[in-house]
Amino acid sequence: MNHRQDPPTVASIRVAHPRRPRPVSLVIAAAIVALEGLVALGLGVYVGVEALAGTSDNLTTALAEAGFGALVGAGLLWVAWGGLFKIERWGRSPGVVAQIFMLPVAVTLIQSDQPQLGIPLIVVALAGLGTLLAPPTTHALYGDG
Repeated sequence: MNHRQDPPTVASIRVAHPRRPRPVSLVIAAAIVALEGLVALGLGVYVGVEALAGTSDNLTTALAEAGFGALVGAGLLWVAWGGLFKIERWGRSPGVVAQIFMLPVAVTLIQSDQPQLGIPLIVVALAGLGTLLAPPTTHALYGDG
């Protein structure tokens, strides 16, 4: 007797391992990190296009900055989608580190007479920290344990 058994589907695996509910604070945190990733990626692409168009004084530096911006942006998008939105524990640490790194950048912008950039950056970073460290986010990522 040859009984053929179908392999498990993604839906059956998800039912076997139900996810905790996704709180609003975690969704907002993922959105903030994704927005930061999109901005970094966009700025990286912009600097790269400007460098290739010949408007940069130092092509090597401009391309390095473009590559760094693109990598940071892609990394933050991965953290937002693959980590936070999918309720993976590992996603919170790089998200928190990114927010902490943004604070001195924002202060430097304010001290450089660019408060129109620095103040919103501080607000976004603090909102990101608040939502990433909120008790509902912690509970969703780490459970009761």
